[in-house]
Amino acid sequence: MTTQRLTADVPASTDPGPPPPRPRRRRTWRLPFSPWHLVLIPTSFLLIVPLLWMLITSLETESETNRFPPVLVPETPRFENYAEAWAAAPFGHFFLNSALVTLVVLASNLVVCSLAGYAFARIRFLGRGALFVTLMATLMVPFQVTMIPVFLIVKWFGDNVWAGLGIDHIGALMLPNLATAFGIFFLRQFFMTVPVELEEAARVDGTSRLGVLFKMVLPLSLPALSTLAALTVLTSWNDFLWPLIVITSQDQMTIPLGLSYFQGAHHVRWPLLMAANVMSLLPMLLVFIGAQRYFVQSVASTGIKG
Repeated sequence: MTTQRLTADVPASTDPGPPPPRPRRRRTWRLPFSPWHLVLIPTSFLLIVPLLWMLITSLETESETNRFPPVLVPETPRFENYAEAWAAAPFGHFFLNSALVTLVVLASNLVVCSLAGYAFARIRFLGRGALFVTLMATLMVPFQVTMIPVFLIVKWFGDNVWAGLGIDHIGALMLPNLATAFGIFFLRQFFMTVPVELEEAARVDGTSRLGVLFKMVLPLSLPALSTLAALTVLTSWNDFLWPLIVITSQDQMTIPLGLSYFQGAHHVRWPLLMAANVMSLLPMLLVFIGAQRYFVQSVASTGIKG
């Protein structure tokens, strides 16, 4: 009886059987690069096409530049076009003028915009907000609206204060651009991201306000200063409209004005013009390549605080 009762209490063993089949995972095809590259690569190609076209034209003959359909690959590349373009106009003098104007404008912008931007960021004075809003409002006014008043101011300055900065002189290219509203705004935004505690500690140790700026704030603002320097160099080097208004003498011309030597009333020497454009573009490419790593860092930092 005991054996039968024990066997009756033990449940019968059940066979679990084979495990249920696992659901098949769908294979997902992943690109070896970001999907944004599918948009960025064609866009970059469209932006590079004008540069490639300029380079190809600078190596062609005049007959090939006037041919239709256009010649995409010159039969015999003419590197002599660069030497002819350099000899056809005083390009060395144009380069020196452009370099002088660019260096003076660059140094002035870095100094003046740093002082003004730091004042707007840290120093409290009467009317600071209204003055800053007025300064920002000037960014919305196009240069075509202000070029006649600026021309009259530069003419008056040259006639009454300093003849070296008057009309038809290289100084007239520097005077209106010694400081810019964008540079002041740009550096002011970056200075506001610098911790105030560092400056307060330096002030407690007896450092002056200018000492704090030049010894502490500016070394920490190297990305913003480098970006502003690159943008200032690009703007000053490629400026055409303002030199066209105030400069008439050949010895005072910059490179953008000097390119007009290859454009006549009825004929344009396209190979020499494109070769001169390539030569004038090389310094700007070097500047951009040297400063591009600071662009994203400085722009991202200037947007942290308003």
